[in-house]
Amino acid sequence: MDDKNETVRLGLRENLGQFSLLVLINIFVGMMVGLERTVVPLIGEKEFGLVSKTAIVSFIVSFGVTKAICNLFAARVSETVGRKKVLVAGWLIGLPVPFIIIFANHWFLFDVANVLLGMNQALCWSMTVIMKVDLAGPKRRGLALGLNEFAGYLAVGFTAWVTGYIASVYALRPQPFYLGIGVAIAGLLLSAWLTKESIHHAKLEAKLHHAAPGVATAGNTETPNPRRPSLREIFALASWKDRDLFSCSQAGLVNNLNDGMSWGIYPLFFASFGLGVASIGDDQGRLSRYLGNLSACHRTLQRSLGTEAPHCSGHDCASRGHLAHGTSPRVLRVDRGGPSSGTWHSHGLPDAARGDQ
Repeated sequence: MDDKNETVRLGLRENLGQFSLLVLINIFVGMMVGLERTVVPLIGEKEFGLVSKTAIVSFIVSFGVTKAICNLFAARVSETVGRKKVLVAGWLIGLPVPFIIIFANHWFLFDVANVLLGMNQALCWSMTVIMKVDLAGPKRRGLALGLNEFAGYLAVGFTAWVTGYIASVYALRPQPFYLGIGVAIAGLLLSAWLTKESIHHAKLEAKLHHAAPGVATAGNTETPNPRRPSLREIFALASWKDRDLFSCSQAGLVNNLNDGMSWGIYPLFFASFGLGVASIGDDQGRLSRYLGNLSACHRTLQRSLGTEAPHCSGHDCASRGHLAHGTSPRVLRVDRGGPSSGTWHSHGLPDAARGDQ
């Protein structure tokens, strides 16, 4: 049945089936990036003999730059062609990633793989977020985002742990990346066959927002056509002109810098003290699982993007989160027997949870 001919209703309960499907798809999106968390930095050091840590983490730079650029255009493109097409395109782009990693015989191919992975993450993760917000409507956006981040980061952590275990039993590759082939295929099939377009929900919400109560109907989701700001205007507004949006952008920058450090540096750091790949995978997985749990708590309690009164303001939560970011690495101490990674988890991240709550 054509999505346009179906009744358009806003709300989590009204769209529970599609919302749950998008949560599942975002689990697969998180698993794609979790594939590299433990194993790829170790491949650079042990298989390719790279000594420079800068050279080893170059794959994170290619991932981050590509993801940032694609994020800039993904939402605008989805307004024109639809959310579902962008989501499916993201999976098609990500499908070659595990194959490239399995067969790569030069390190620059890992950079190529991560360019594709950055595009995959930008398109797929962004679309699952936007589509959940479309379905949830104005009253449950915070909960929708919390569930999205929870599912994604939980999947990142689980996959980092699983790939570390597989690598400890077999080898750094190809065995850990067989999982990625199945994940990419499953995500593509679910997105192409079962996902329904959600842009009609966004149009209905926009019409309800601009119209008097009771005027708009679900059968007519066309909205007035005010002037749409250009991409340049939106970029300037979010980057420096609006103080609130600037603070959000700055918070995201710092958050991703910390995440990149965890991704690229910690596996090498722990390995230098003799930690096995299975233990490194457990550390990486535990960190991402904590991030997922904190995201769920933060979004569910705060609701700053919805219409409900927040438990604390978005600025307060962001400030406390960055305070935790600044103090957590300081408790990662190095004992004579090796890195005390448990200190990171037992002292740093739960402090962030208490701060957000």
